[in-house]
Amino acid sequence: MDRRAFGEQPGRPGWPNSPGMGQGTEYTGRYVILLDQSNQESGLNALRSSADIASVERVRGTEAGNIAELLERPDVSVHFEELGVAVVEVRPEQRHALVTTAEAEPSIIAAEPERLVYASPVITPQQAPTEFYPAYRSDEDVVARHTRAEMAAAQGPAWDEQRWTWGLQAIHAHLSSLTGRDVKIAVLDTGVDTDHPDFAGRIEATASFVPNESVVDGNGHGTHCIGTAAGPAKPQQGPRYGVACESRILAAKVLNNAGTGTDGQILAGMAWAVAHGARVISLSLGARVQPGELFPQTYEKLAQRALERGTVIVAAAGNESNRPPDIKPVGRPANCPSILAVAALTKAITSAFFSNGGVNGQGGEVNIAAPGWQVHSAAPGGGYQPMSGTSMATPHVAGVIALLSQANPNASAADLVAALKSGAFPLMLPARDVGAGLLQAP
Repeated sequence: MDRRAFGEQPGRPGWPNSPGMGQGTEYTGRYVILLDQSNQESGLNALRSSADIASVERVRGTEAGNIAELLERPDVSVHFEELGVAVVEVRPEQRHALVTTAEAEPSIIAAEPERLVYASPVITPQQAPTEFYPAYRSDEDVVARHTRAEMAAAQGPAWDEQRWTWGLQAIHAHLSSLTGRDVKIAVLDTGVDTDHPDFAGRIEATASFVPNESVVDGNGHGTHCIGTAAGPAKPQQGPRYGVACESRILAAKVLNNAGTGTDGQILAGMAWAVAHGARVISLSLGARVQPGELFPQTYEKLAQRALERGTVIVAAAGNESNRPPDIKPVGRPANCPSILAVAALTKAITSAFFSNGGVNGQGGEVNIAAPGWQVHSAAPGGGYQPMSGTSMATPHVAGVIALLSQANPNASAADLVAALKSGAFPLMLPARDVGAGLLQAP
């Protein structure tokens, strides 16, 4: 038995609705239970009898309706039948019984504490606000850690961005005849500006899995990521910034307007995206991991199941590093072997100082690198803004998956991943930092 798939956790904190969370708030108090898909009821029955888990409500990926409210209720456990996963509520005194039962029950593959996840862009100097999310870096922090000369070096050579962003040029998307036409890209994030003129007629479906918040993006992170993956060939203003300019957009809000969410909300978004036929799911979010920490079994198994159904999952590697001396490990869920972990590059095509690296084995590798420094894309209110982070690199990869899918509509998800990696441009940088190299459009 792989005992790393079972574990206990600290008590449940109050729900975070704003930035600036302290220690002890990384867990929700619930458990994510990965079930044998052929025998799901046996596992749930075992937990009912031994750990007295809360009443189970079954939901399907196509039923976005009241899932957000169900995930918020302390008297309900939510069972995503199509995924073979349940997010269960259990009283603190029953947690040990739950873990013990899960270890002994053959129909339960893993029982992992539910964690919080965050959007993780890096704030560049001209954008610095007065408050920051846990994964953000302030202007003062950046300047203190990196000299102005280092910041200037990250700009690299001058890129002419009158027609195309530097990111599209670096990955050669501006030269591709492919547009991702009708390929569905799901972005699970802080929502979308549904009224942005650049997305008119392009949004296939939306859903919010955040209690008391509509899919409308009150943050900006989700709109920016959607723009990079799927922005139009001819924006209302400025250069083209979207990779797959004729793809279809599936926008799921899984992070609140403060940029925080839970594993349960991510899982709900994944179920919804797969049910709606997403060819690729883009996750510019995550949680930091410790050196030596292994990947989460639940996300890994779900990524495998998604691949079998033809869906590729890409995720941000994370922004906790302080290069060159301090390289942090790829965060979760990007550290899963079956999820593509995306690192960030500067305009000089070097590793961004914040970009995490493959310092943990057994799945914690970087798979590919993409532009993630001062990336121009859509902003709420119909405008545009630059942002930096592995969050910004990730939707470039999602867009290229859509291009590859258009070129090879019958290709398996595994074939698309193989084509993506083999098509990367090799860099004279450690594979630990850039994986197969610089992303390239077909």
